[in-house]
Amino acid sequence: MVQEYMFESFDGTELYGKTDSVADPRGVVVIVHGLCEHQGRYDYLTMRLNAQGYSVYRFDHRGHGRSKGTKVFYSAFDEIAKDIDVVVDRAIAENPEAPLFIVGHSMGGYGAALYGHLHPGKVDGYVLSGAWTRDNKGLGTGAVEADAPDLAYMPNELGDGVCSDPSVGEAYMADPYVIKEMSFGLFRALHKGHAWMRENASRFVDPVLILHGGDDGLVAPKDSLELYEQIASWDKSLRIYAGLYHEIFNEYDKDAVIEDALDWLNLHADLEFIDVEEEEVEGDE
Repeated sequence: MVQEYMFESFDGTELYGKTDSVADPRGVVVIVHGLCEHQGRYDYLTMRLNAQGYSVYRFDHRGHGRSKGTKVFYSAFDEIAKDIDVVVDRAIAENPEAPLFIVGHSMGGYGAALYGHLHPGKVDGYVLSGAWTRDNKGLGTGAVEADAPDLAYMPNELGDGVCSDPSVGEAYMADPYVIKEMSFGLFRALHKGHAWMRENASRFVDPVLILHGGDDGLVAPKDSLELYEQIASWDKSLRIYAGLYHEIFNEYDKDAVIEDALDWLNLHADLEFIDVEEEEVEGDE
């Protein structure tokens, strides 16, 4: 069943949401999209997750897609995590018995990783794709140093680097819901978040699968390597895919990447169900 809706975030900003639910879900996944794009670019991933028994919750970031809010702008580094928390709470309320995971890509990977630092133990695990957690590539350096107000905008020139498949890049630039400019303020806010996560890496303790394209020209694979090395999770895995660009869920080898993510999710979802059943048996004794 598919539901589309507008909902209020923590500060009253109206965000666009979509739920693709299945009967008796094996688990629930919240997908968090990247900079300038929108949740609709994850239809294929959602289809694959549904086929494996996962209900999927998606939303457009504030100032993105069909959501309200100042265009492609954050006033604080943790606003994205506060928006995610509203979606997570909705998913938990509607699926109280199912294990819940967050899948975040690029800026959405930043948001997902930040959420894990801020809310340890609230969800059952994370899958991060090309997550912009450190900015070793310097994607935001120019904006941080520029003599421009926060609500000044620069053109979105990310299209050529999103995928090695030219058709994906062309569709990205032609998509009316992909915003073609981005604010200096967003980069400055996230720059503060990158520094905060470096300083607080030990707060991230949850299970996580970190995925990155080896030829990612937008977000350096070193971001994911450093995150993997610095966080305190005992259950953590890192996979770098040689030859793949930034959007590994859209690359020519996307099905292999998605299979890796599904294998990890299935393992952890099944473990969560086993733990719940064991607790119920012990409680009956």
